[in-house]
Amino acid sequence: MPSVALNLPVEGTVTHGPEGPLLRLSQRLDGHDTFLTGSLDIADTSVPVRILTLDSVTVLRPADSFLAPADGEHWTGRLHLPHGLRRRSVPPDLNAAADQAARSLDGLDEAELRYVLTFLSEATTPAIRRARIEAVVSALPTTTGRNQ
Repeated sequence: MPSVALNLPVEGTVTHGPEGPLLRLSQRLDGHDTFLTGSLDIADTSVPVRILTLDSVTVLRPADSFLAPADGEHWTGRLHLPHGLRRRSVPPDLNAAADQAARSLDGLDEAELRYVLTFLSEATTPAIRRARIEAVVSALPTTTGRNQ
């Protein structure tokens, strides 16, 4: 993991649950480490938070108690990520299959790549993984830009 810290402007809404407030970001946090901790500067307070990014949403769960805005209220702040950007690496077996078929993974945007990597990681057997790699590779554009 890189050691370069990153500071991002963020905004969202508040939802209060039985375990305390959840600060839902208005945009999913892509390309950053999740399920880790950071700190959020909000309303002249710095709050340590746990960063939880799911399929389509990022939620910040304060690690300490703080006076959060009311339910549904809009907030703005600055999220400090001491761990910086997350690296997404394409597994060697997918890279090799794409190269062998003269297909390019470069055309996948961040969401598509995230979907492909999750799809492959959830394969329960080597045979299923090979079939999934074959399906992904067959949908990729050729390295010359034309489908075969």
